Amino acid sequence: MAKSKETFNKKEKEKKRLRKKKEKVEKKEARKSNSNKGGDLDDMIAYVDDEGNITSTPPDPTVKKKKIELEDIEVSVSKQAPVDPEDLRRKGKVTFFNESKGYGFIKDLESQDSVFVHVKGLVDDVRENDQVTFETERTPKGLSAIDVKLAK
Repeated sequence: MAKSKETFNKKEKEKKRLRKKKEKVEKKEARKSNSNKGGDLDDMIAYVDDEGNITSTPPDPTVKKKKIELEDIEVSVSKQAPVDPEDLRRKGKVTFFNESKGYGFIKDLESQDSVFVHVKGLVDDVRENDQVTFETERTPKGLSAIDVKLAK
């Protein structure tokens, strides 16, 4: 007598697979029926009130609107006082300077930042622990000290 090719385990796995497939189809149908995709246009509209807040209620047409003159609108950088050239100069202390390679670092006394300095930016010869005054410029690698002079 020949054995059956289908075992109990195979039958159970097939039932489980069919049950999962059926549940998946049912969930898909439930999502479709409960979906409010493409709902009413009024649900999608938002309004902006006088203060710039977003609301769901339309503005009241009976309220008198504010009249704004074109000259009152200013879109620009705020006015600033002219910068005194003395304010651009910083004071610092040379923390490291390699004379053979021609670069070093200055520690800014006010902000405690470390600023790179190259021999091209020196006016006077400097060594480590010298007090100096300097200006900074923005480079692609960060701040760099220029016009470095010994402090008097």
